Amino acid sequence: MRHATEHADVPTAELDTALRGGPFHVALRAAIAARGLPLQRVQHHLSRHGVKVGVTSLSYWQQGARRPQRPESLRAVRALEEILQLPDESLIRLLAESDEGTTGRPAGRSYRSLIEASDVVDRLTADLGWSLDGGLHTLGHHECVRIGARRELASREAHHIVRAHRDGVDRFVAVHHGDPGCDPRRVTVHALENCRTGRLRWDQDTGVLVAELLFGTRLRTGDTFLFRYRIEDGTAGASREYLHRFGFPGGQYALQVRFDTAALPVRCHRFAQHSAAAPRSGRQELSVTGPHHCAHVVESRIRPGIVGIAWDWE
Repeated sequence: MRHATEHADVPTAELDTALRGGPFHVALRAAIAARGLPLQRVQHHLSRHGVKVGVTSLSYWQQGARRPQRPESLRAVRALEEILQLPDESLIRLLAESDEGTTGRPAGRSYRSLIEASDVVDRLTADLGWSLDGGLHTLGHHECVRIGARRELASREAHHIVRAHRDGVDRFVAVHHGDPGCDPRRVTVHALENCRTGRLRWDQDTGVLVAELLFGTRLRTGDTFLFRYRIEDGTAGASREYLHRFGFPGGQYALQVRFDTAALPVRCHRFAQHSAAAPRSGRQELSVTGPHHCAHVVESRIRPGIVGIAWDWE
């Protein structure tokens, strides 16, 4: 919990329950009540954080009449977590979860599934003796995802350009998070260029597979290296999005999604998230163009967080 900005009451059972299960407006109302702050004081504290929100908006938020959606409003929600002495991401998480329930389309990946998958990835990569960044800095990362005739995620091909920032790096660990229903035991990994496949680890419950790609040489600090691999999946049901999660800033990232002519979406859009708990932002409509029926995004500089493409079926 964070430090108090004013004298705060002991959190009530109602607040604890609301923070666990939501919804957002109930948790916000309980947190404000538990701290004994009138909305004018909450607004004052927000202004000290450099965020401008009207008392009327705060009232609407805690009544559930409106929801914070604009970037400035989301900044206010994060500031409220500090002002109201709440755990990091507690209100943002509830906001993201309720967004998933009101979009009118099946959620691609819930907040809970992303967190569970992240924990599994940490465990599986640790089993391979792989550190968080692996001693490599990304200069370029290009992915091509292929959606098959059954609307399934059939495969994805990745081309990496990296630079070593320590001596002795001789491998990379690729992570594949299949769609719901994925059977990672049936997923195959193909080393295409400047690497060969090493050990594989997977988790059946989350559909996560990690694959060791061996370079066949030890890089020295400052050395650059290019390698390419493909992952064949096709084991899950209809796919609705593809996203990539970055833990560190880096170079350029390009993502292309190619649709089979027998399975064309009615619309596509780009999205981003600063963290798994944050609401999605940066929505941009994408056209599926050309004879190859592709949509793509290019990020000139990788930032920590999530970037992806989502689509709707007819």
